[in-house]
Amino acid sequence: MNYSTTSVTASGKTKSKRGHETIMKLFVMTMYLLLAPLVIGIRADDADQEAKGLRDTLGAQMVSIGTAAEPNPIRTDPMYAEILARDFNMLATENAFKMGLMRPTEDSYRFEDTDFLVDFAEMNGMDVRGHTLIWHQQLPDWLSNGTYTREELLTIMEEHVTTVVSRYRGRVDAWDVVNEAVEGDGSLRQSIFLQTIGPEYIEYAFRWAAAADPEARLFYNDFGADGLGVKSEGVYRLMESLLAKRVPVHGIGLQMHTTIGDTPDPEDVRRNMDRLAQLGLEIHVTEMDVRLNDEMGDLDTQLQLQAQTYRSIAEVCIQHPACTAFVTWGFSDSNYARAGRPDTPLLFDANYVPKPAYWALADLFASPVLMQCSGQPCR
Repeated sequence: MNYSTTSVTASGKTKSKRGHETIMKLFVMTMYLLLAPLVIGIRADDADQEAKGLRDTLGAQMVSIGTAAEPNPIRTDPMYAEILARDFNMLATENAFKMGLMRPTEDSYRFEDTDFLVDFAEMNGMDVRGHTLIWHQQLPDWLSNGTYTREELLTIMEEHVTTVVSRYRGRVDAWDVVNEAVEGDGSLRQSIFLQTIGPEYIEYAFRWAAAADPEARLFYNDFGADGLGVKSEGVYRLMESLLAKRVPVHGIGLQMHTTIGDTPDPEDVRRNMDRLAQLGLEIHVTEMDVRLNDEMGDLDTQLQLQAQTYRSIAEVCIQHPACTAFVTWGFSDSNYARAGRPDTPLLFDANYVPKPAYWALADLFASPVLMQCSGQPCR
């Protein structure tokens, strides 16, 4: 089946806005799931679906469909802005909130781009994911090249988190408070923050963010911890330890950067979500992209495998009551930001033509899906 059709349907989970309800998910046809792996071909009316957009096909499912976005393409490319508003109901800020762009000097902030993105989201009925407050990369030169005592760096962190979160209080629904603080071996990353302050910098960041906006949902976000493994175990232990200290961590972001032929097992992703949910955490898939791989066949074959991968992970999210958002790392190959990577990992090609991956999600989102969590009906 060559993928193509309508939009998301996930019934019954805690939605990440403010005042989250748990709704029992829809139970549907077993036959549909038996046929789902073959469903990469039957399309609904493509023109109707494109006009409607993914977000309007969500139906009863309490899942947000989001994408990372940049301000300049919105300002300069009407097609980019149109698709962004039409297909997505959650906007993740790709770079604008990163400290290196926001803090040109220690004493100044640059809010032009973040104001623009939040305004755009509000005008188009989109939730906002603020990405990211504390990260070891894309730091301003004055910080990465500076020499600071523990107390000085704590002051810089507190001022930054408090200033940024307070400015957007009530307007940013979820924050990636700390990003990528765990190494591949499960240990804490040796960043300027860990080396200067110690592991408690993570706790401080969440407490400051919660004080600045008590209603915002606060997330830890990381890559390579999507399924089960050494790194995901380290992330789990970190979440467990923070929650034991009553640190206000509300959710975890699973980035889901992947390549066809080297993708996480959906069942492992589901089991990982299960154990994170048992900690009381909300889950977002935050940065999904699926790069092509010439070893996997010709272009058409690769695009179909890419579509299957998007669909399989989105289906896990839809099925899981704790997973409340499915976010891609951009939507058009023309604006893909990961330098040095193949330029074909997203839902639209460089000319904004929907790819099989788009239709795979549209078909899934429009279809009734049997909700199961670890072999039991989700509640």
